[in-house]
Amino acid sequence: MDLKPIYDAVIAGKVEQVSEGVRAALAAHVPAEQILQDALIPSMDKVGCLFEEQEYFVPEMLLSARAMQAGLTLLKPHLIQAETPSRARMALGTVKGDLHDIGKNLVIIMLEGAGFQVTDLGVDVHPEKFIQAVKDGVRLVGMSAMLTTTMTNMKAAIDALKSAGIRDRVKVMIGGAPLTQSYADQIGADGYAKDASAAVRKAKALLEIQ
Repeated sequence: MDLKPIYDAVIAGKVEQVSEGVRAALAAHVPAEQILQDALIPSMDKVGCLFEEQEYFVPEMLLSARAMQAGLTLLKPHLIQAETPSRARMALGTVKGDLHDIGKNLVIIMLEGAGFQVTDLGVDVHPEKFIQAVKDGVRLVGMSAMLTTTMTNMKAAIDALKSAGIRDRVKVMIGGAPLTQSYADQIGADGYAKDASAAVRKAKALLEIQ
């Protein structure tokens, strides 16, 4: 079965067309993993490229991400749960004191579209939740902050990982409007991403995934 209509529908941000295409593919006994690898993941890679080339902007990216998420929701019950290198486990959360989640949610959708297995820790995340996520086996922690008054809590969370003796077990990536690479270096984060598209590339680089 030709999966290109699903690919095209994600890029165009057509939620219903993606859902219909995925249902039809599953009904035709196309493996869920194949639909994910051949249609959903490549389409979000393309959307990321369009964003970087400034042909797409945040509204278009959101539409495509929602369309991809609709397809992924249908696939999840059929996907093999065992972790593979392309479905590495991550956890993302907005740090303590910060209630912003739009950017974080978009990053999560883009990462899931790239094949990552992502746990959403929510907003106002205390260091203990990041620690527990690492103990539960995530390989990368993403921390988000949208305020200069809350971005300092990223360092507190990283320091808590060190105090718990598990900092060397996880990569830490940060992002958010007031942040920079120099701040990431300053607080001891492993990486910084300026937007959702960059977050996917950085996560792959940190976990050495092609």
